[in-house]
Amino acid sequence: MAYRDLGDFVRTLDKEGELKKISVEVDPVLEITEITDRAVKIGGPALLFERPKGSRVPVVTNLLGTERRMNLALEVESLEEVAARISAFLEMQSPQGLLAKVKMLPKLAEIGSFFPKVVRNGDCQEVVRTEDFSLLDLPILQCWPQDGGRYITWPMVITKNPDTGKRNTGCYRMQVFDERSTGMHWQTQKHGAEHFRAARAKNRNGKIDVAVAIGADPATCLAGILPVPPEMDEFMFSGFLRRDPVELVRCKTVDLEVPANAEIVLEGYVDLGELRTEGPFGDHTGFYSLEGQYPVFHVTCLTHRKDPLYLTTIVGPPPQEDYFIGHAIERVFLPVMKMQHREIVDVAMPAEGIFQNLMIVAIRKSYPGHARKTMNAIWSLGQAMFTKVVVVVDHDVNVQKPGEVVWKALCAIDPERDVQFVLGPVDTLDHAARRQDFGSKMGIDATRKWSEEGYTGRWPDEIKMDEGTKRRVDALWAQLRLVASNKR
Repeated sequence: MAYRDLGDFVRTLDKEGELKKISVEVDPVLEITEITDRAVKIGGPALLFERPKGSRVPVVTNLLGTERRMNLALEVESLEEVAARISAFLEMQSPQGLLAKVKMLPKLAEIGSFFPKVVRNGDCQEVVRTEDFSLLDLPILQCWPQDGGRYITWPMVITKNPDTGKRNTGCYRMQVFDERSTGMHWQTQKHGAEHFRAARAKNRNGKIDVAVAIGADPATCLAGILPVPPEMDEFMFSGFLRRDPVELVRCKTVDLEVPANAEIVLEGYVDLGELRTEGPFGDHTGFYSLEGQYPVFHVTCLTHRKDPLYLTTIVGPPPQEDYFIGHAIERVFLPVMKMQHREIVDVAMPAEGIFQNLMIVAIRKSYPGHARKTMNAIWSLGQAMFTKVVVVVDHDVNVQKPGEVVWKALCAIDPERDVQFVLGPVDTLDHAARRQDFGSKMGIDATRKWSEEGYTGRWPDEIKMDEGTKRRVDALWAQLRLVASNKR
C-alpha cells in the first residue's frame, strides 16, 4: 500500500532504523547543511531536526540519501523491479488476435488507474492563510556561506501551459527575497521557463499562476525531478511508481491543483514583466552558480497541515542525496533508452560526474561508426542533451565499475582518432561553458576498432586465465592460507 504522506514514510524509516531524530536546537543557516553533508557522505540516516532555530516546523533532510532508502521509498527490493514494470508497458504491442487483446486488458486497466484524481479536501489545507503569514516563519535553509540567502530546494513547482492548459510540475530552487516573495529559477530549457515565455508573448504585463507544494509521500515528491516524456503528466508517473493515483486538491486562490497530502503549499503568481537578481547558490556541481536575472514569485496564500514537516535537500560537493535520486533515474529509465536505442546495454553516471558532466554507455556494436551514432543519440534525449562527456564502450565492459571503465577505455582509444567535439546547448549551471546555455561537448569512442573504421592492426585479446587452472587453484586456495597485506 502506498505511503499516505511524508509523515507516513518518515515513520517507516524510523521503524527500519533509517532515521535519526535530532532534539537539540540547530540553526537552518549553515548548521543543518553541515550536519547533513557529513551524514550523507558516511551513508548515514535520514535526519529529522525537531528544533530548528527560529521555527516551530521540524526539518527533514537526507530523506533518500542511500539506495536502501530509495528502495523503501518506491516500496521495492531493487530499482530493477521498477525498470521491469516500465519494460512491460513499453513492450505492449498492438495485439493481433482476440485472445491477445483480452490478455492486454489488465495492463490497460492498470495504466488507467494511475491518473491523478481531484478530491474535495486535502490535509495540505488544514490551515489557510491569506494574511498574517511570512515565509520567514518556515525553517528554510541557507546551505552554504556565499549563498545569496535562504533557498527552498525541494519544491514541486506547478504551472499550466497558457496555450494548452497542460499542467507541469518541476523542481526549481527558490531564493527567499522577503516575507512573501522568492526567486523562481526557471532555466532556459525547463518547462516552467517555456510557460513563462509563452504567457509573456501573449501579455508582457500579465501574470501567471504558480503553486508550490513542499513535502509529500516520496514518489509524489519525485514528480518534479523525474525526466518523464513531455506528453505525460508528472503526477501520473508518480501514481505509477506508488501503484496508487495521486490525489490532488484545488488551490484556494489560483487555478491549479496540488497534492492533497502535501505538507505546505504556497499559492501565488509570477509577474511576467518582473525580473530580479537571484544567486549565488552552492549548487550540485560543487561550485557556486552565480547571480542571474530570474522571475519573481509572489506568495498570496499559504496553506499547510496543522503540524507540518519541512522537507528539504542539500546539494553541493558530491556525493549528496541528489546522487541517489540520479542513480534511481538512471536505473528506472534505462528501459526507455534501450527501447529507443536497442544497442544500449547499460549506462552509468558516476557521482563525480554530477549528472550532466559524464555518461558512460555500453553498447552492442553492430556496424562502423556505431559508437558515434550512440553519442549523438544521447545528446538528443531530453535532459541528456546537456551531457558534457559521453564515453561509449563495448558491451562486455562493466560500466558500474569505474576502475574497469578507465582501464579498458584508455586502452581502447587513439585520442586524435576517437574523440569528437560538438557544439550545442549546455546546462545553465555549467560555469566553464563559453556562454551561458551554449558550449561544446565531447564524445569518446572507446569501443574496439574495426578495419572499416580505419584500424589496420589486429586487436589483441584481453588477458584471462583459463577456467581449468582457476578451478584447480580454487581447490588449493584454503590450504595456501594467503591473506591480504596492508604493506606496500
